[in-house]
Amino acid sequence: MVMAHRLKGMVSPLSILLLSLVATAFAWGEERPNIVFLYADDMTYAAVHALGNSEIQTPNLDRMVRRGTTFTHAYNQGGFHGAICVASRTMLLTGRYVWHARDFDQQFQKDAKNVLLWPERMKASGYDTYMTGKWHVPLPVKSIFDTVAHYRPGGMPRTVAQSYDRPREDQPDTWKAWDESLGGYWEGGRHWSAVAADDALAFLKTAEKRPNPFFLYIAFNAPHDPRQSPKSFIDRYPLENIKLPASFLPEYPWKKEIGCMPETRDEALAPFPRTEHAVKVHRQEYYAIITHLDEQIGRVLDAIEKSPEAANTYLFFTADHGLAVGHHGLVGKQNLFDHSVRVPFIAVGPKFAADKRIDAAIYLQDVAPTTLELAGVPVPPEIQFKSLLPLVRGKESVHYDAIYGAYMNLQRSVTQDGYKLLLYPEVPKVLLFNLTDDPDELHDLSDDPAQKDRIARLFRRLTALQPETGDTLDLTAKFPQLTLSSD
Repeated sequence: MVMAHRLKGMVSPLSILLLSLVATAFAWGEERPNIVFLYADDMTYAAVHALGNSEIQTPNLDRMVRRGTTFTHAYNQGGFHGAICVASRTMLLTGRYVWHARDFDQQFQKDAKNVLLWPERMKASGYDTYMTGKWHVPLPVKSIFDTVAHYRPGGMPRTVAQSYDRPREDQPDTWKAWDESLGGYWEGGRHWSAVAADDALAFLKTAEKRPNPFFLYIAFNAPHDPRQSPKSFIDRYPLENIKLPASFLPEYPWKKEIGCMPETRDEALAPFPRTEHAVKVHRQEYYAIITHLDEQIGRVLDAIEKSPEAANTYLFFTADHGLAVGHHGLVGKQNLFDHSVRVPFIAVGPKFAADKRIDAAIYLQDVAPTTLELAGVPVPPEIQFKSLLPLVRGKESVHYDAIYGAYMNLQRSVTQDGYKLLLYPEVPKVLLFNLTDDPDELHDLSDDPAQKDRIARLFRRLTALQPETGDTLDLTAKFPQLTLSSD
């Protein structure tokens, strides 16, 4: 009943009773697993060596891939303003789809008293909960977790002016990713990724002395800009070895209409028009900070492997969204191309087969109900995302029949059966990509008469998903030709 007392005034008596019953049931003898959640920021799915990117060095994530199950098509639904991480993290914590998460984000002062968040559900069932790193949702983190270490409330390290509008080949580049005097990730004297790993190791030592299972939420800020790492990591990526993305463009033709104009913060990091040199430098720094992040993750993995709790611990690695870093003439994540909405997703633990790939489309936020099920915590109906365990057990082969995507009221997408329909309401523009044959989304098929029926089917599926996701944008008014062809 201690747990119920902790939550008094926060949730309904029924919720308290249910969670107390769960905790009591497990107290009768069933051992619950520990959960370690490793969360990156701005990390695209194509940034893990073992998953196909020969340019990047990620030995510790590769170790997770070998030890566990990789979900190769994990998506974020998008965002309701430029800070995509806010939407992604609000969805993660509340379990609600993007526009419902937006409503929660806007009304959190009222709703937070009546909603149990993912960590609170773990805590209420008897888990010791720990958090370090990026938070970036308007909720009181210190009351949500038992222990909070280096809490980073903002979306990113403090802006460093020299990191914008660069590099220009006709001007000296005053930015040095390893220059600790510039602040950013170096504020406080130690790189923030290393600090988060330090905190995690301290938590693990404490957890060994406690009888309760633990839930460890490690939210790295990396590889979000400013992309800073020690010089030795930059040196691992000679500029002459960096390749341009296949979809490189000097400028995206509809950048303004989709909300990716030069004044958009992420897009302002590199000069307009994009140059091959600028994109290669940004990718060099992106790879370097990811390799540095990977080293910190390795420290956590080593500690867990040496722990007496290793055999009863699940590890999950994912990111809140991806990043363009030069694809399609874009630098940021405010778009619905796969490089920006797909993320790595790796699960390691007793129920996840080693060195296995599952290609079924999922949402990254499925991690929350998955861990609740592993912990024996009831997953309530208000959580819209779904546990991955039926996929893992082979009880289903399709997790979601279609993947929804949105960015403000400027972009919409639906991905189904290997095709993506992408809509720009303010143009208006229709794009269609065959992701199986064209994973870089280079060849728009929307003008092909043979694709007319497919476009109509995808449009119907997208509009059917709108009520479910809380989307009120009238796509039929924006795209009347698609409405007619869907009849």
